[in-house]
Amino acid sequence: MAGVLLLALALAPLSAVAETWQERDDWGEIFRANEASGTLLVVDRRDGAATALVHDGERARQRFVPASTFKIPHTLFALDAGVVEDEFQVFAWDGVEREFPPWNGDQDLRSGMRNSVVWLYQHFARELGEERERDYLARLGYGNAEIGDRLEHFWLEENLLEISAEEQIAFLERLYRNELPFDEADQRLVKDLMVVGAGNDWILRGKTGWSGQLGWWVGWVERPSGPVFFALNMETPNRMADLPKRQGIVAEALRTIEALPPEA
Repeated sequence: MAGVLLLALALAPLSAVAETWQERDDWGEIFRANEASGTLLVVDRRDGAATALVHDGERARQRFVPASTFKIPHTLFALDAGVVEDEFQVFAWDGVEREFPPWNGDQDLRSGMRNSVVWLYQHFARELGEERERDYLARLGYGNAEIGDRLEHFWLEENLLEISAEEQIAFLERLYRNELPFDEADQRLVKDLMVVGAGNDWILRGKTGWSGQLGWWVGWVERPSGPVFFALNMETPNRMADLPKRQGIVAEALRTIEALPPEA
């Protein structure tokens, strides 16, 4: 009977444990030490459990522009529609000099994800078109699924596509389990593109996002005992100077629950 209960908890959607989120005062101290304002939601699925931990639970349910975290589902859209064949296909740089040097060159899916190359995903949006973008968003139930009339900017600008930290984790959990309405091979590829760190017994997969005013860091840590999902969003009044705080805050918080080792 206990085994059945543990299995049920392990498979339970985030909404099923939403009423039992545990507010972490110590994570509030981490935010304050970093002079940051935002939220962090963590869903710990290790050992068959389903524990939701949060700093600022109210904000974790509030929707914000996803910025480049949208590259995760957007890559799935492009693969499914045949806009991109695989991670080896190269897309030629248009020769326009942009603010971030890594954007100024040919790209593939791996470099596009790693360097958050906006122009590459704007190309995907043009190829997909408004109708297919809307259809894919509706199929996923991704945030408010709204794109307005800004085909090349709807995931980058306020008051168009929006998603909450809670919804980010619900989406990531489905991706982790290969349960999204896409080919399993495409889901596995996207997860491979998301790898940003690893050790002997852990793998960190994630994606940053930044709208200019708001920063994101979402993903999960895979451990032998199970995954630990996280979604942080925070204000960035100091703009690029605030961006390293995203990963720093999450790493420090995850170490408090031993989801990441001290050296990670």
